[in-house]
Amino acid sequence: MHSPFITDAAKDISNGTLICLNGGMVPQEKVDLILESIRLSASSAGFQPYQVLVIQNKELLEKIKPIAFNQPQITDASHLLVFAAWERVTPERVDAMIKNIARVRNVPEESLAGIRGYGDQFMAQTAEQNFQWAARQAYIALGTALIAAASLEVDSTPMEGFDSASLDQLLGLQERGLKSVLILPLGYRDSQKDWLLPQAKVRMPKEDLFIEDEVLLN
Repeated sequence: MHSPFITDAAKDISNGTLICLNGGMVPQEKVDLILESIRLSASSAGFQPYQVLVIQNKELLEKIKPIAFNQPQITDASHLLVFAAWERVTPERVDAMIKNIARVRNVPEESLAGIRGYGDQFMAQTAEQNFQWAARQAYIALGTALIAAASLEVDSTPMEGFDSASLDQLLGLQERGLKSVLILPLGYRDSQKDWLLPQAKVRMPKEDLFIEDEVLLN
């Protein structure tokens, strides 16, 4: 058995950055649902060590386009999501998380010593270790966004093809203790220009992709 919702949404996800967008605007209620799916996405210990910039200003998108090697999806998108990971875990960020959990769950902060302990472990690591962990967490949120967008019949295309240092400078991310790791244009396919649309989606056969435990035990 399989869930038609899950398989259909997965099939609807773009094959990649070859997608062409038509410049149409995504209704705000759909954008809000995609953003809420990101907010509720799974995250290690609930830390969510990233922030997501929501960009629709056309002048700003024009400035981002050359940073993304002039890929047309940037300016043809309705919205551009920039996933930016924490440069490092700080006491201030751990404190903010603890206070938020205590507020939402209506529990004393002292009862969250175990979660604070996770924060202490992260702070004992190097900045590079912090960032690499945070970037991987951002990718989990990206996966959630892709499925959410597809389920809402909104096209999206995850992109790593951009100069992150230049994008960070343009958006002032360093001042926020963030580094951009990936971008996600949202919009609608241009069915006239997207040569990939009528093509069958090509992925590895499940026999090659998945390794069952019985194989490992033989």
